[in-house]
Amino acid sequence: DKYFPKGDAMNQSLLINDENYKVSAVYEDIPENSHFHFDMIRPIAGWNAVNSQSLIGGGECTLYLLLKEGSDPAQLERQFPQLVSKHLAKQLAAVMDKEFSMEKFNASGNKIEYTLTPLTDIHLHSDLLGELEPNGSILYIYLFTTIAIFILVIACINFMNLSTARSTDRAKEVGIRKVMGSLRGHLVRQFLVESMVLTVAAFVLALGLAYLLMPLFNNLAQKPLHIPFENPLFYLIFIGAALLTGIIAGIYPSLLLSSFKPVKVLKGKFSTGGNSSFIRNGLVTFQFIVSILLIIASITVERQLNYMQNKRIGFNKEHVLIVHDANQLGNNTNAYKQEVLRHNDMLSGTVSSFLPVAGTTRTINTVLPSGQTPSENDKQEMTTMQLWSVDYDYLKTLKIDLLEGRDFSPAYPSDSIDAVIINQTAMEKLGFQKDPLTHKISVFDKTTSNGTPDPNHLRTWKVIGVIKDFHYESIKQNIEPLALFLRPSNNLVAFRFNSSNTQEAIRVAEEAWIKMDTNYPFNYSFLDSDFEKMYSSERRLGMIFSIFSVLAIIIACLGLFALISYTVNLKKKEIGIRKTLGASVKSIVYLLSKTYGILILIAFCISIPVAWYWINQWLETYSYRVDIGLSTYVMAGILSFVIAMITISYQSIKAALSDPTKCLRND
Repeated sequence: DKYFPKGDAMNQSLLINDENYKVSAVYEDIPENSHFHFDMIRPIAGWNAVNSQSLIGGGECTLYLLLKEGSDPAQLERQFPQLVSKHLAKQLAAVMDKEFSMEKFNASGNKIEYTLTPLTDIHLHSDLLGELEPNGSILYIYLFTTIAIFILVIACINFMNLSTARSTDRAKEVGIRKVMGSLRGHLVRQFLVESMVLTVAAFVLALGLAYLLMPLFNNLAQKPLHIPFENPLFYLIFIGAALLTGIIAGIYPSLLLSSFKPVKVLKGKFSTGGNSSFIRNGLVTFQFIVSILLIIASITVERQLNYMQNKRIGFNKEHVLIVHDANQLGNNTNAYKQEVLRHNDMLSGTVSSFLPVAGTTRTINTVLPSGQTPSENDKQEMTTMQLWSVDYDYLKTLKIDLLEGRDFSPAYPSDSIDAVIINQTAMEKLGFQKDPLTHKISVFDKTTSNGTPDPNHLRTWKVIGVIKDFHYESIKQNIEPLALFLRPSNNLVAFRFNSSNTQEAIRVAEEAWIKMDTNYPFNYSFLDSDFEKMYSSERRLGMIFSIFSVLAIIIACLGLFALISYTVNLKKKEIGIRKTLGASVKSIVYLLSKTYGILILIAFCISIPVAWYWINQWLETYSYRVDIGLSTYVMAGILSFVIAMITISYQSIKAALSDPTKCLRND
């Protein structure tokens, strides 16, 4: 539709990176719920990274296998160790020690393993390096499902509490029905049916609200969700869930109401007893345990997000303009960079496809220390590292600090041939802590005739500098070893500009781009914006948590408001007598509030250890995490207590300020 709007694409040509490709097929758009998306497919025939038989070094491909009908994936997977021993052992022996064996390799604590992952499990269950797109997490699905169930349980608790609290209103009805011959089972069914009718009506209303609010939720979650009205199973499941909710909410009140003795009820000696009050208080406590847990979770997510966004990351991401698709300039990339830097507002620039944000180029390979051939008994080991290609001004533009040595410089023409800069982590992994500038590193430069790395052909670079560690991926991940090489890599050009002239910087970069006459659109972004995109899922998580917390607290407070209203109604004569005898407004408010205040305090004490365990489990998924001190838990407790007291105080103060003569007039 984009390149051939008339729909005749077959056998037409497309020019991609100065190479002609013929359109041989058109496929349907990849669905939104795929774990990766692509616009074009081209053959991998002739691509060295794919055709190499080497299993050592940087793997650049993902392998998809279509199994035969009826095949057992587990049975296939059980054959992988044998394949590793058969093929990989030879390659390892070629580059390590002729006495090498997989048995000795495994016994020393090493492990090389291949596993299968079902295609449908990748998005929610896989969290590996080199995923084709950012994945979701099944843990969040479980988490939000659990929270939704908790909120529904809170609503059920409200129904139970209000039904039992107002049981006196229906006591005479139960007594008369029993005298007229109704059995307890008849009454239980009646009350359960009433409860289920209520929940089914709520389901219909909720369905309409969900339909209206779905666009807002999709915008928040960044997911194209929709309600499957066309699927009969949807109605079956959710009507069943509505009926089940009605049964759960109504079972206790129906058993309680149907247990009343008609003789006592009709004589006016009815009492719900202490058990009902005890259960009601327990349910209120549970409501606030859930509410406090959600408040703590919301505060923690927000603090972790702020920590990740404000943590010192080892480079300066502010005021850096990134120009994309710079490879379209061909040999004019550096000329474009110099043209832009002629403007006074542009402070420095760098040409490199490798930037410290997700979505830019990454290359991984195996590095050997000191340029020596490794052996199994050698203390120096091979290390897998990120290998980045940069230019002279990379460290200057991103403001990355040098710990030792120097930066690449035109004053040293050999830097492009034999110089490398490594980060702190690489220095430690390679064992270069002592005099790192006296060491060298090597990478396999050639392969043998059968595609395995040739240990006799190693390319060696001397370490000229060590930079401080900086986060070039999400802060959720550990900083890995990194090496910078002075060599061409021109997909991106990054410019540091004067902070007061953002629009001017964009204008200058665009005008210089147009002057280069590339016939390719000017495309740019900002480094800080690209960096923050890496945490968009955490930001959405925090927002959804906050919404859930507010919902839970509102529903809990609705129930509390109704209970205190009913308590005030029951005690209105007691309040009138107390006021007549001189009781103050303060003492009456305290009388009505103290029970619920104690319940919230109990809920706080129970929720603290549960929250501490859950929060620590979640924070363990981050390599760098905020320290959650006691203040977070205290803040959540105070917040829930204040909200509850405001809910209670309205009715309590209203009752305390009421005219006692009105409720005592008939006495």
